[in-house]
Amino acid sequence: MDKATVGGTLMAFGLLALAVMLAPGGNFMAFWDPASAAVVVGGAIAATCIAFPVGALLLIPGVMMKVIFPKAQDLKPVIRQLVEFSEIARRDGILALESKTDEIEDPFILLGIQMAVDGTDAELMEAVLRTEMEAISARHKTGKSLMETGGRYAPAFGMIGTLMGLIIMLGNMDDPAAIGPGMAVALITTLYGAMVSNILFLPFADKLSFYTRGEMQIREVIVRGILSIQDGDNPRVLEQKLNTFLPVNQREVEEAEAA
Repeated sequence: MDKATVGGTLMAFGLLALAVMLAPGGNFMAFWDPASAAVVVGGAIAATCIAFPVGALLLIPGVMMKVIFPKAQDLKPVIRQLVEFSEIARRDGILALESKTDEIEDPFILLGIQMAVDGTDAELMEAVLRTEMEAISARHKTGKSLMETGGRYAPAFGMIGTLMGLIIMLGNMDDPAAIGPGMAVALITTLYGAMVSNILFLPFADKLSFYTRGEMQIREVIVRGILSIQDGDNPRVLEQKLNTFLPVNQREVEEAEAA
């Protein structure tokens, strides 16, 4: 579970609840209106359904789960594994890596190692791997776009709900006592739109973008590592080359462990 995502979401709603509690005469029920929630949430979902085909909409549950339960991959174990493969290829020949394919869990690394073992041309191998990277990035962009679309439409439907509430309120001007509560209900819809957009949809889209950048960095390391293994580079040189992708403090730890 991504503690930052869950903690940040709970913190945002908690701060709003605290603001209501500290406000003079604060009443939680004054901020609850099912009709307004239906307009904002239902409208944002409906607009997203219009904007995307059914196949993309089916990705929404998986996208939400990925934000909360990400399968983040650490870069250091990937570098260690590539250096290990380089040492085997240097010592026993690249064909010896075929016996290691059963131990490889990452399908992207497995694809590259299999092509290297099969003697695939370096340019063709790089083209295939980078095409696979582009396909992964495109799928991630679709998920991010779903969240961004919901984040754009939620405030718009909040404003639509507010206008609907104002129209209803102005149609009942004969009762002055109903004007204040009617205005409050109308404004709640705008509040819901802003909350749904800025606490859920848009932060989720930014988190997906962060994970995509990290995954693409790991894929870039894998591509360079496998190409270096095929070229027969020295394992120590390969390790130094790939460690440049690590932050400086982690790089120092790796060098100390190697020493």
